[in-house]
Amino acid sequence: MENAKLSLTSEWDKTFPKSNKVNHSKVTFHNRYGITLAADMYVPKNAEGKLAAIAVCGPFGAVKEQSSGLYAQIMAERGFLTIAFDPSYTGESGGEPRYMASPDINTEDFQAAVDFLSVQENVDPEKIGIIGICGWGGLALNAAAIDTRIKAAVASTMYDMSRVNANGYFDSENTEQARYEKRKALNAQRTAEYKSGVYELGGGVVDPLPDDAPFFVKDYYDYYKTKRGYHARSLNSNGGWNKTGCISFMNMPLLRYTNEIRSAVLIMHGEKAHSCYFSKDAFAAMMNGNPVPENKELLIIPNAVHTDLYDRTNIIPFDKLEKFFGENLK
Repeated sequence: MENAKLSLTSEWDKTFPKSNKVNHSKVTFHNRYGITLAADMYVPKNAEGKLAAIAVCGPFGAVKEQSSGLYAQIMAERGFLTIAFDPSYTGESGGEPRYMASPDINTEDFQAAVDFLSVQENVDPEKIGIIGICGWGGLALNAAAIDTRIKAAVASTMYDMSRVNANGYFDSENTEQARYEKRKALNAQRTAEYKSGVYELGGGVVDPLPDDAPFFVKDYYDYYKTKRGYHARSLNSNGGWNKTGCISFMNMPLLRYTNEIRSAVLIMHGEKAHSCYFSKDAFAAMMNGNPVPENKELLIIPNAVHTDLYDRTNIIPFDKLEKFFGENLK
């Protein structure tokens, strides 16, 4: 199967400065559904032989020029071959209609990244790991549960996208009635869109920021809507997902088999993040009857909030990540 031709930007348009310690290039690969994905590859300069490799994605609604690219570049500086990719239907990757999400296809995106890395001449196929950030943290755990080629997985500041779509933030809509009303509204939206032939965007991070916005909304605004993290292709920085883009997450038990993951897992989250409960609960579920509990860890980072783990290089524990992947991709 051939990769489709994508329009890839040639200039450096990241939200972080370019490193002089790695070689950067654009690559493409396809997933099992025939969608061609775009990625940035980072390779340590003067690297020799077959390297351990890491695929990075997230946050949910971001692009590879934001947080995932920063993680990928820094891990390449530390000796790993890395790629940061745009998920299907977003960024520079293919897939129509745009701005759709799928628990199946997005898990497949991680597996397709593993496919790609497995056949690179300078990669050891027995030494492949993944990093998922925010909603892609949950998808990384889902990928690790199904793909035995993934020898180590990190979920950073993770969201369980099934839980938040079905139950609302902080499980505040976790009733049959609330879900019924949500389904009713989303399916009415489907009818209207099929009739008009136009998919409506749900809106990214709120702008302008209301004075009474909750802290986590201010936290997102501070990243996505300011010079710190804004990117022209980022859904969260602009028009957001399609209104019906995440409908299938509502009744998809995304993390059902994480307690059968035998490979190494590190879940890390900021202590003061609004989303920290996702990681704590996901870790507890993963450890419940797990056949290999000794290579699993939950790391709570003192005083950190949700977006601190997007780009605060003085807070993201890169020494820990280097050690984790070094020990588990050997």
